[in-house]
Amino acid sequence: MGFSYEKLFQEYLNETVTEVWVEDPYIRHVHQGSEKSQQTSALEEIQQSVKNCGIKLDVSFSPSIHDREIRFNNGWMVKIGRGLDYFKKPQARFSIGYCDFDLRPCHETTVDIFHTKHTKKI
Repeated sequence: MGFSYEKLFQEYLNETVTEVWVEDPYIRHVHQGSEKSQQTSALEEIQQSVKNCGIKLDVSFSPSIHDREIRFNNGWMVKIGRGLDYFKKPQARFSIGYCDFDLRPCHETTVDIFHTKHTKKI
């Protein structure tokens, strides 16, 4: 059924990770926050949450990027075709999967995972 962020990232997040970079220019759905200020507020909450775990999350906005990627400072890079918004909208507030993303259906997408030692920047 679902494929939570934990399932997707847990293999690449370990005690060596202290920084995470997220590039996702297509945050645009209502449940992601309809205004930039709401999105910024949510991202600030996430920053504080991961900071408590010893992880630094940098957030910046760019009008020119297209690709979506998540990079960890341990060398892993994850590219998700749909970005972080690969979950289908829940049917109701009290439906299975509303809070537990392991149970929420996902949109079809591709996930590419690379390590920087096997990639080359052009």
